[in-house]
Amino acid sequence: MTIGTNLIVKLRELTGAGVGDCKVALEEAAGDLDKATEILRKKGAIKAAKKSDRATNEGVIAIAKSGNKASVVGIACETDFVARNEDFIKTVNDFADKLLNTNENDFRQWADDRIKNELVVKIGENIQLAAAEVVEGEVIGTYLHSNKKIASVVILSGGNEELATDLAMQVAAMSPKYIKPEDVDSKELEKEKEIYAEQLKAEGKPEAMLEKIIAGKISKYYQEVCLIKQSFIKDDKIPVEDFVKRAGDGIKIVDFRRYQI
Repeated sequence: MTIGTNLIVKLRELTGAGVGDCKVALEEAAGDLDKATEILRKKGAIKAAKKSDRATNEGVIAIAKSGNKASVVGIACETDFVARNEDFIKTVNDFADKLLNTNENDFRQWADDRIKNELVVKIGENIQLAAAEVVEGEVIGTYLHSNKKIASVVILSGGNEELATDLAMQVAAMSPKYIKPEDVDSKELEKEKEIYAEQLKAEGKPEAMLEKIIAGKISKYYQEVCLIKQSFIKDDKIPVEDFVKRAGDGIKIVDFRRYQI
């Protein structure tokens, strides 16, 4: 049958697929839009498989929050052009909203299907689900950087959302690995000490001074990797732990997450 231009345009608007692909799909479906859309999705799955080895170094992160629960979704793509597209950003926001009220496993299956069968067909790039997590706690603070490529969540026991949000900003900016020195992996710590010792010996430092110098270096190391020991980004004259203490008694940083595309 002959496929009219109006029908091709309508299918293209619905799917975002190319004009030629739309025409072929409509011919196969005898002009049925639903069947043609299904055909395009099946072809999209083939395209997705071909694109799956292409680098996805761009993307968008979105956060949805309700009470003491937050969901974080990151979707990666190939180009900054797609990442800055308003429709793409809205899609990621919609994904985060859905995750907030959906079981994580069910969400991942739903998201993978939609990405493969809709987004890849429409956008024509390798699209991947880069992050999908629900975080719950007594007090939750979230932060999303203006570029939408870095996000963080902090969970507190005690305190308030404003404090947790300030700490989430700290996590996003300074990328700590641990909350406090006691959390640092013992093997990692011993490795650091070995490296410092070798460096100091190579510099010709006296053996008797090594222990004291290494202790100072470990203290500095804690300031880099432990959240509470880092200089607070809003007042670098104090460490984060002092900032938390000033906010009130009994406040504890329970956990944090950092996400980056």
